[in-house]
This record gives sequence, C-alpha cells and structure tokens, in this order.
Amino acid sequence: MKSIQCLVLALLPAALAAPAPAPVQAVAAPHPMITARASLTDRTPTRVQERDIISSIAGLGSYLSSVLGTYPSYVASGVPNFFQDFPTGTAVESSLGISDSDLAATPTQVLNIPGYANWTEQGWNLRFHGNVFKQPNISESKLDDLANGFLIGTSIQQLPPAEQTQARNLTAEIYVVQQGGVNVTMNIEPASSQVSDGTSSGSGAITSPGGAQNITLVGETTPEGDFDQFLPLKNVSGAGGYLLPGNDTTTIQRVNVYAQGTDTGNATSYLVPEAGLTIVSDIDDILRITRIYQPADGLLNSFAKAYVPWMNMPDIYANWSKSIPDFHFHYLTTTPEQVTRNYMDFIYKTYPGGSFDTRPLNFSDVSETLSVRKFLLEKIFQSYPKRKFILIADTSNSDVMRDYPAMATEFPGQVQCIFLRNTSATDSGDKFPYDTSGFQNLSQSMYMFFVVPDDLTNLDILNGQCYNATIKQNVTFSEQGLPFGLSKKSAAPRVNAGWNGLVVVGLVMVLGSCLGLL
Repeated sequence: MKSIQCLVLALLPAALAAPAPAPVQAVAAPHPMITARASLTDRTPTRVQERDIISSIAGLGSYLSSVLGTYPSYVASGVPNFFQDFPTGTAVESSLGISDSDLAATPTQVLNIPGYANWTEQGWNLRFHGNVFKQPNISESKLDDLANGFLIGTSIQQLPPAEQTQARNLTAEIYVVQQGGVNVTMNIEPASSQVSDGTSSGSGAITSPGGAQNITLVGETTPEGDFDQFLPLKNVSGAGGYLLPGNDTTTIQRVNVYAQGTDTGNATSYLVPEAGLTIVSDIDDILRITRIYQPADGLLNSFAKAYVPWMNMPDIYANWSKSIPDFHFHYLTTTPEQVTRNYMDFIYKTYPGGSFDTRPLNFSDVSETLSVRKFLLEKIFQSYPKRKFILIADTSNSDVMRDYPAMATEFPGQVQCIFLRNTSATDSGDKFPYDTSGFQNLSQSMYMFFVVPDDLTNLDILNGQCYNATIKQNVTFSEQGLPFGLSKKSAAPRVNAGWNGLVVVGLVMVLGSCLGLL
C-alpha cells in the first residue's frame, strides 16, 4: 500500500502542473527608443532551481500559512513584522519611566515629509504631511536593551560598531512621544535646483521663481501627532517672478518647506503640473536590498546595516531623470513614520529627488488601515487626473500584486507602465507565492516582470513602451512560486489556493509516510 502511495506522490505534482495553452496576446508595436537601441539578444535569466520535494517541505510552514489565509502580514503589506506595533505616546513614557515634567523640558521636533502640490482653479495646492514629536533622553544602556528587543538571533553587543550606532539611532527614533493638539506653521521659500553630486542625480525640477510665504496649518495635530492636509499657496512674487501656473507649464518647481520652532522639520516639496509623467516607486527590494521575506536578514538590513542599493538600480533612475523631461519622482513606502528618516536619507543620496509617502500613525478611516498602499496611491492619482503614471515595485508584497493592476482599472488611461521585479526568480530566500491574476485583463504592452535592472534599459517609457519582448514573462495569471510545481499551470481557470493547500498537506503526509517521518 505504501508503495502505491509513493507512486501517487511522484505523479501528482506533474499532473497538477500540466500547463494549459497560453493565451495569445497582441503586443503593441515598439515606439522609438530614447537612446539608440542596443542589440537585444534573448537574455533568458538564470532562474532559481525549481524547489524539490525536500526544499518544499522545509518551506512548508510558510507556504501553508499563506494558502490557508494566515499569510504573514509583513509580506502582505511590505512592512516587516518587526516594524509594526511600535509603542506610541504614553506607552513610550511608561516603558522609559519618564515623567511629564521631564518630557516638557525636551524640545519639540517635526518630521516634515517632502510633499507634492497640484494645480487647481484656486492655484497651487500643496500637501503638508508629517508628525510632531518629542525625543526623550535615553541612556545608551537603555537603548541597547530596547534595541535587543527588535533583534532576532543576535544582540546589539554582537554587531560591529557602525551597526551598533545605527541600531541605537533607529531605536531612539522609534521611542519618541508624539505630540497631539499642536498648531504647525510652515515657512516656504524657493529651493535651489538639485545638482548631481556623483552619488545622486538631479530630479530635473527648477527653482521656483517666487512663492515665499508662511502658512499655518488648519487645526491641530491628531492625538498621534500627525498632520496631513492640502493648503493653497499664494502666488507671491520673488526675485525671479511668480510661481509658474500648473496649467501652463510642464516644468516641476521646487520649494523648501521649514517647520517653525524647530530645526528638524525641513523638507523640499514639488509643484507638479497637470500634465506629464510621474513614477511611483516602492523602496524595499526594488531600490535597496531588504529581503523582507527573510525576517532575520530583513531586520538586520533595515535596523542595523547600512542601506545598500539593489544592483545598478541607481543608474536606471539617473538615466530616466536625464532622458525624460520633467519626470516627477514619488517614493512610496508603507514603512511606519518613525523609521522613515533613514529611508529618506538613503533615497536623496542615491536617487533623484522627489516627493515621499509613508505609513501614517493616524488613520481617519478603515480603508487607510486595511490597505494603506492603495489609499496613498489613490490620493496621488486623484491629485493628478491628467498625468500618466509609472508604477514600480516587486512581487514579494501581495498588496502590490493586487493594487497595481487595480489602479489601471480604477483610473483608466492613467497607468502608463507597471514594472515588477520578480524576487522569487533570483532569490532562493523568497519562498512565498505571489498572485498574478490581476494582470489577466491588462495588455502585455502595459507591464513587465523583470529580473535585473538592465531589463529596464532601452525602453521608451515616455511614449508607452513598457515591455521588452526578449524578457520572458512566465506569467500564469494565478498563484505562482508555489512548491511542488503547483504554480506551473497557465491562464486556465484558477485553482483555489485553499485547495492547493489541502493537496500539499496530503502530499506531505504521504511523503512523510514514505520517508518514515510520520
């Protein structure tokens, strides 16, 4: 009987994996290249070896949790689980043992996140968003104790000195006390043009000709210390004249925004015209190496190690900045506010300048809580109904896989290109499945799954060329990256992931019996 079970085990994956005929999709004729087209050979990337039976069992716990509906939230949202549920407000005071009087003597600080302005009938409307907080004085020994609470399989004492320093600094940024009920006033001045310094590339925006003014935000900060609102700018003249109207130019203008009463609340914001091209870029595992799907690596890469660009991605963005006129860069991460200073510092030293979005502490409605990425995407799409958007991220976040193709349906004609790095194709540590079903009704000319940054070269994205036919897609419009070859079906009617999970459970039980493990 056992031999029959083992025979069934050997044959079942092949039977389940039998591919259906792939649908024929029309591909739009390529547009002229921005630069002279290089000779494009059929570069089939070296893919991760298909998981065998033993490696599938090794990763089974993660797989079963995903298919049975307990998919880890940090993979689903792109936020590492060690960067969630941070203490806030009185919880921080309690954990640090500090009094209200001690906190009162601490200076107020402002996290001022680089914003964007859209053009309305009333003129420029600038988004101000960020957080007001106080950072208590914490001893180094206490910081070490708190940092060790975030570390897995190691301690801060075991890290190299530079990594110890970063871990302490980030811990101090987490253990801040947010300040609700605060009135915030911003000073606005023209910003000098960003110039490449060898490590970063300019965004192509110009110094605004005028617009210097002070603006007091409406109302007070939320109980969590957040502020987020659009306010009109007065078209005040300056040495170079007035602000250029957004319906009469394609040029992006830069303004510096300073929070009054603190030297920490400085940011550069961007006045983005009605028409043009905007890129909304994820950061983790697309602009920097994070590996959130490997918790131990992801933690060290986010908490202690210096941020490292992913391959030659900075060169790709620098080329886009130089070759595409008036390209608006917008960086969107769902990492919580408290740890975004490191993200912004890394971005502005490595990539073109641009506006920024992060996960706020305060949520005004359920949609923000359940799908923060979708909420932030909709906010910027609604701000620019006439602009085209390039969306770029990776396959390790299920919200990206769901929300990116949905934006093409929700905002027809606005999504120009979708680029997704296939992390599971080159990183054996990514054992989580990803769902490509949302792309089934999109034209292949609109999107491309890529493996290395060079796959994005020689594409005229300005004119809508988003797909390089030499880059094999291997898209099944279903769950992919499953063990046992279960994801090798093509775009036939989808097999329910829960059914796949039950099948795998049965297979493992039989295999365990065959190997004497059960």
